[in-house]
Parts: sequence; structure tokens; C-alpha cells
Amino acid sequence: MKRHLADEQATIAFAEAVYRALASDVAGWTLLLRGELGAGKSTFARAFIRAAGHQGTVPSPTYTLVEPYTLSTGLFYHIDLYRVSSEDELHYLGLDELDDGCCLIEWPERAPGIVARADLDLAFSYEVSGRTVCASGLSERGRALIQKIN
Repeated sequence: MKRHLADEQATIAFAEAVYRALASDVAGWTLLLRGELGAGKSTFARAFIRAAGHQGTVPSPTYTLVEPYTLSTGLFYHIDLYRVSSEDELHYLGLDELDDGCCLIEWPERAPGIVARADLDLAFSYEVSGRTVCASGLSERGRALIQKIN
């Protein structure tokens, strides 16, 4: 699925639509957020977490690597792998222990093995006006989610 995102508000609306499509059971979901710096990954993650019910700021996990959110709708983990230099570092982060919630992972290409556990790949890119997101289902439920939001 490919969708044009004309501006920040369109990215927020898309994140809200994705959240609504999977809101009944967030546990165990992994969403990969790919794209260049400024392409919309963090905007999507912030809007998704706010759609889940978080009030307040959603800081970038660039330095903390993982920002957890315990909400009435479930557990959410905003993960940024930009500063990860090898996949071995993921063992120290405890990513294998985060399957009790929904993981939003920025810069997943820093840890290629993470794709095997992912449900949805969201690739953000620049366009002449706005951005584009290409969404691919990587699991059966990821493909079903694409059908719901398409």
C-alpha cells in the first residue's frame, strides 16, 4: 500500500488510522519505521502513541533507545536504533523481552534480524510536496491490517 502524506497532519491522521485498525489487541505487534532523517518516522510514532491515549510529550528515544509507555490500552515501546552499531547490542537492550506490548522501531535496518519478528513495515520517503509512506505486511496479521486501512 502506498499513500501520499501531504503534510504533518496527514502523517498524524495516518498514524491514528493504523492505531485504530489494531487497537483491540496491541500486545506483540512490531512496526518498523524506515526512512531518512526528517521523513516522518518520529511524527508517526508520536501520533500513534497519542492515539493510544498518552497525554503529554513523546520524547525521541535517540539517546535512551527505548521509551516505554504504560497506557490503559496496553504497553507501547518507542525504540530508536539510530545509535546502535551492531545487532549484538540488542541483547543488552532487552528487545526480546518487549513482546508484551507494541513496539514502534525507528531505524530497523541497524538490526536486520528484527525484521523476522515484525508485522508491519512502514517506509517513509520525501516527495516533491510532502511525503509518501509505503506499508507492507510482514506477517499474516500485518497483511490483514493493511487491508483494513487501505
